[in-house]
Amino acid sequence: MAEPVLPRSGGIIDDDTKQLHNLGYAQELFRSMGGFQNFAISFTIISILAGCLTSYSIAYNQGGPVAITWGWLIVGLFCTFVALAMGEIASKYPTAGGLYFWASRLGGPAWGWFTGWFNLIGQIAVTAAIAYGCAFFMTSLLNLLWNYPNSFGWIYFLYGMILLGAGLINMFRVQITAFLNTFSAWWHMVGVVVIVFILAIVPDHHRSFSYVFGQTVNNSGFGGQSWTHGIFIYVFLTGLLMAQYTITGYDASAHMSEETRQASIGAAWGIVMSVVVSVVFGFLLLVAVTFAIPSSKGPADTGLFIVQNIWETSMGRRWAEFLLFIAVVAQCFCTTASVTSASRMMFAFSRDRAVPGHQIWRRVSKRDRVPIFTVWGICCLSFLLVVPSLWFGYTGYVVATSVAVIGLYIAFVLPIILRLRAGESFERGAWHLGRHYKWIDWLAIIWIGFISIVFFAPFAYVGIPWNKGFDWNLFNYTLLTVGGSFLLFGGWYVLSAHKWFKGPIRQGTEEELAEIEAEYGSPTTVTPGTAPA
Repeated sequence: MAEPVLPRSGGIIDDDTKQLHNLGYAQELFRSMGGFQNFAISFTIISILAGCLTSYSIAYNQGGPVAITWGWLIVGLFCTFVALAMGEIASKYPTAGGLYFWASRLGGPAWGWFTGWFNLIGQIAVTAAIAYGCAFFMTSLLNLLWNYPNSFGWIYFLYGMILLGAGLINMFRVQITAFLNTFSAWWHMVGVVVIVFILAIVPDHHRSFSYVFGQTVNNSGFGGQSWTHGIFIYVFLTGLLMAQYTITGYDASAHMSEETRQASIGAAWGIVMSVVVSVVFGFLLLVAVTFAIPSSKGPADTGLFIVQNIWETSMGRRWAEFLLFIAVVAQCFCTTASVTSASRMMFAFSRDRAVPGHQIWRRVSKRDRVPIFTVWGICCLSFLLVVPSLWFGYTGYVVATSVAVIGLYIAFVLPIILRLRAGESFERGAWHLGRHYKWIDWLAIIWIGFISIVFFAPFAYVGIPWNKGFDWNLFNYTLLTVGGSFLLFGGWYVLSAHKWFKGPIRQGTEEELAEIEAEYGSPTTVTPGTAPA
């Protein structure tokens, strides 16, 4: 007798569930996202309307237009290699644990432990930086509309409200957040086109091509205003933080793989294409903003309100309000998506008992299939991370972005190192790099090692303790934050966790996994004539 033909969607979900069972986990989360929706969450977290604009001042002060335009292209190229390397591994291991699961399978528990903790710290930091940047832009908009105060205390209050809103939205079923991410992807792409068009036709004056692609600015205090001064190269490299911070968070496609259909292809595709599309649209946006810089005076003294200043000075208040509205909506979407991704990573890490209080963090609501406790855990930890900004202001934001970049990219590189070490013994998934993995993995590893060193470095002359005029408000304490965290979870592993942390834990046999799924009303398999799970 011929086997019955299953509904196409049901068969796909059934195959995904079987693959997840092979990796040791039950289908607890709701698998309702398609490939575009998986792409959309990473594209939303990268958010060129968030990172490019909120950290624009970093690149402007640390190199000027050359750091904005050429820096973006350089970083975008190398991030594409990183995404390709990650995509190949994601195709083989499509789990919410993502990076730490890959490292555990390829290298053992110790590799998984350190990858997981760097990833979790990076996830918290990037959520904090996104929401804090959003608070600045929202403050700019509300200040223009209703004279909302722009002191750091009021900005921090708004920051808390943004995180609260992101947490509440993440209480809904994943179908709703998936729809919002899809809408967000189109909002970002259309929004960039609208902003670029307006910046091209409304301002009375535009900068020259030589300014946009060749002008150097150095407001770091180190001296040297051009490439003929060696110190400017160092300043330019620190200015790459804008682009490198923006192009982060695309591991979200891996963390959402347990909620994605055909995840072995969809997660890999989401990781790679989110970076490629962001590089193209981000470059158009940055060039348009830089062309619109008023010719009378550079905006160096406007701090994190630099983009508002450019738009308001070049076009007037009403146009600035309109463009700020487009950006703020995108940044709210970005914050919400970052909370979604980070909560799934924390859920998966807790599922394998690596996070204190894992009994709470690994719980999933029976009704909406959402890890509600990790959602609020991420919101609260992100809120606390930016507390120093009440005293350090601009530096607090720079450090949050640096911690996000270093934490996430160290977590990115460890599985890539292990995949390269595995060589041809690595069992490829549905999407892979073939024989090109060697040179792509090497480029990704070298680049991540390089940027991890650069962003620990001082970004201002008076931020170095032994220099004249030292100012604590300009001290780059990224090393203290990342180093302190490393000592905590590294010391914990050496003293205790190595005895009990064994990496990913199988949740049970096939029968036990089916029982877990039955608690959520999800059968393990799709039988003929029934609706898909």
